Amino acid sequence: MSQSLVDDQAEAALDLGRPVGNGSPAEPGRPAGIRRVLRFLLHRPGLLLSGVVLVLVVLAAFWPDLFTSQDPLKGVPSQNFRGPSGGHWFGTDELGRDVFSRVVHGAQLSLKATLIAVLVAFVVGGLLGVVAGFVGRWVDDVLMRFVDVLLSIPALFLSLALVTALGYGTVKVAVAVGIASVASFARVARAEVLRVRQAVFVEASRSCGARWYSVLGRHVLPNAAGPVIVLATLDFGTSILSVSALSFLGYGAPPPAPEWGTLISDGRNYLANAWWLTALPGLAIAATVLAANRIARALDGEWARQR
Repeated sequence: MSQSLVDDQAEAALDLGRPVGNGSPAEPGRPAGIRRVLRFLLHRPGLLLSGVVLVLVVLAAFWPDLFTSQDPLKGVPSQNFRGPSGGHWFGTDELGRDVFSRVVHGAQLSLKATLIAVLVAFVVGGLLGVVAGFVGRWVDDVLMRFVDVLLSIPALFLSLALVTALGYGTVKVAVAVGIASVASFARVARAEVLRVRQAVFVEASRSCGARWYSVLGRHVLPNAAGPVIVLATLDFGTSILSVSALSFLGYGAPPPAPEWGTLISDGRNYLANAWWLTALPGLAIAATVLAANRIARALDGEWARQR
């Protein structure tokens, strides 16, 4: 029997074992699906606001000139320590640099580090979890004991140890934060693979003679990826906090790079007479983290209940 015939039989068995819904065609149901999404967003203004905040942060990271035309590294000493005003929305720092432009351009560095950290955690942790859950036996035991060791170490302490070994810099901070988050992705991926591999359509595919890589790539991974993607969205906010914390401690990009954590660290010495140097960059970090967590919560449970 050829491999294509085996895969066709596996697909037929998969259709028998998988829930089929109401059987309506995809095209007529598309307008109803769009209306459902719009109704879901309109009834949740907090979720809509969170989406707007994340869109603005992404635009600031990739196209900062859309928000400000001022140079974040150039200061006017005669205008130092100016409070928030129409000319300087976030005020100026001790060198007369515009804080708003530094926050906007700092989004590029912070978001770049966050995306690298989430990608490292998603790829490495997901790969460990998939191998452990799909192969099983002693491979599962060895990998999960390694994951347990990682879970026993606080994430921030592990990030500090790794970035000390790797050296300073935005990319190295991102890699350290990503490795510290590998364990949670591995546990979630393993749990989902173990759940899906026992499903009826997966057993039917195996009974028809499908190869293991066909079962893994066509049936297990697509059905196990959802919770891992939700975890990546939730880990986005946590990674922003971790990257900013390491930058605050001086492990990020060297000055005068306007990284978010570095901005707060630079302004802590002037809290008595220039509160905006730490409060407003901190507010930008808090808004981004809360927006990411709100969207992750919506993806995790609210949308499934709505459907």
